[in-house]
Amino acid sequence: MVRFDFSGKVVLITGATGALGRVVARQFYEAGATLALTSTNEQKIHQLFADLALNPDHLLLGGMDLSEPQQAEAVAQQTAQRFGHIDILVNTVGGYRGGTPVHRTSIEAWDSMLTLNARIAFCISRAVIPVMLQAGEGKIVHVAGCAGLSGAAGIAAYSAAKSAVIRLTESLAAELKEHSINVNCVLPSTIDTPANRAAMPDADFSRWVAPEAIGEVIMFLCSPAARALHGVAIPVCGLG
Repeated sequence: MVRFDFSGKVVLITGATGALGRVVARQFYEAGATLALTSTNEQKIHQLFADLALNPDHLLLGGMDLSEPQQAEAVAQQTAQRFGHIDILVNTVGGYRGGTPVHRTSIEAWDSMLTLNARIAFCISRAVIPVMLQAGEGKIVHVAGCAGLSGAAGIAAYSAAKSAVIRLTESLAAELKEHSINVNCVLPSTIDTPANRAAMPDADFSRWVAPEAIGEVIMFLCSPAARALHGVAIPVCGLG
């Protein structure tokens, strides 16, 4: 396991109750970070992180819909007010929905994928950037996906949404690199989670990427070792 030290760093992690988000949160916690964790589910975030709920060194923000600009801004403001700054944003929010060709894909499914993957990445970035600009530095990592690199049958909405996250990352990096703010993204393939195993029981799970492996790449991008990286999209695909 790669060792990182984020002591003294305030790390805002969105989607902290998700299969990836909860792992990444624990990895940063073990590396000494001060955590601000968000989730749409207030009860679940307090259950998963009960050891942090009453610890003033950390902040749990449940019931937050980050697709709403006001709520995204509230998350950034509450975090900055509690800790004085936000050093790192790790946005793990995302989701998959596919299996139908474009002519049978509902408008609701299209909008859902763009909202969950791209709109939230936009809203939380937009909210956090002023805090980082004031501090004169920062790190932002979004979780996109390998599907964002090219289209494929049956996943048009998902692929377009993840592509939007990559383009957003590149644009943010171009805008912010002169302000010592690094913006990058990771591109997982199928993640080895209980939900994916249940959905695809006949798959070879050993070829999927472990959440811990994705987390280590994210932590690298948030470390001083990645200070020269701006706008990169790193595939994290395991053997898939």
